[in-house]
Amino acid sequence: MTSATPARCRGLLAAVLLSALAAACAAPAPPPPPPPPVAVVVPPISLSPRVVEQAGAYRAYITRASGISPGFANGQDVAQGLRTGEAYEPGQLLRGAIAYGAVVALQDPAFVAGVRKYAADPDQRRTVAYEVMKDPAYAVGFAGSASAAGLVMAALGQDGRRLLELGYSVHQAAYDVQRQPWSKAEVSGREERMALAKSLSAQQTPGEVAETSRLQMAVSGSGQLGLTADAASPPYTPLVIHSLAVAALAALGYADDNSLGQVMPILAEPGAATCLNMAKLNLYQCLAVAKPHYEDVFCLGKHVLEDTGHCLMKGAGVAEPPDPRVQAAAEAALTKASTSATVRRHPKKHSRN
Repeated sequence: MTSATPARCRGLLAAVLLSALAAACAAPAPPPPPPPPVAVVVPPISLSPRVVEQAGAYRAYITRASGISPGFANGQDVAQGLRTGEAYEPGQLLRGAIAYGAVVALQDPAFVAGVRKYAADPDQRRTVAYEVMKDPAYAVGFAGSASAAGLVMAALGQDGRRLLELGYSVHQAAYDVQRQPWSKAEVSGREERMALAKSLSAQQTPGEVAETSRLQMAVSGSGQLGLTADAASPPYTPLVIHSLAVAALAALGYADDNSLGQVMPILAEPGAATCLNMAKLNLYQCLAVAKPHYEDVFCLGKHVLEDTGHCLMKGAGVAEPPDPRVQAAAEAALTKASTSATVRRHPKKHSRN
């Protein structure tokens, strides 16, 4: 019994060693699987509601002013037309025009795609957005900018043309209405009328809910504005460039409420601001000397509608339509000159007695 115990132990030890050796020669255990990849979150296209409301207020003014009728029947009609046309603050109208231009630019799929390709990488997205914030003209370099610029120019140019052509009609009405006796009566409360014009020109007006909602849906892609236009080649006006820049920031996710501090300065443009401010100054000077109602009609047509429409069309870089009154006068002069030349070539023959 005693002599067999060590032999049994030696056998057990050998079995343990063989088992350990086999385990050492076996293939190593596979490593644990890697963690799942971190999902890249691409921010949605976003434009602050405060910016969209500026666009809505701009569109509301264009709609109200375009509804002024040149068929004035009395002094109250003239006064109401003035109140409607005067009711915009130049800085707000300009911000609204650029904001509306940005909403319009976001309707162009090529431009949005050209910007969104930089949105997937957070660092690249931030770098590109910073370049746009530093220099709005950077937005012209995105693919699709020519077609987006064409949309912006067409949309803002159409708004300006509506006001300008209506201004031509109201301007002409200042002469036509003089056939009616009431138009030659002096306007009562002329000082109060001037004070009202300055007050309405300094007030910020809210956007209409329905129009603002429509524009917000257009930004999110759940609605369309139904605009079409040909692509436009550069150079573009600063107003168009600023519209493209705000649209680009929205497509990068950098035009929401958190980025308002960087976006709001782009909703300004000195050249267009000077034009709109000059239109207001011309209006005040006109009202200061206007006495009968027909002269107020002239102020409304020339310095409210024509001047404001001119500023919008100039800001959009769109050619203005000809003034039909000037065109008619030129045609009349041409006809008169042609008739005179004909008479000179073919003098009337007198019969001899």
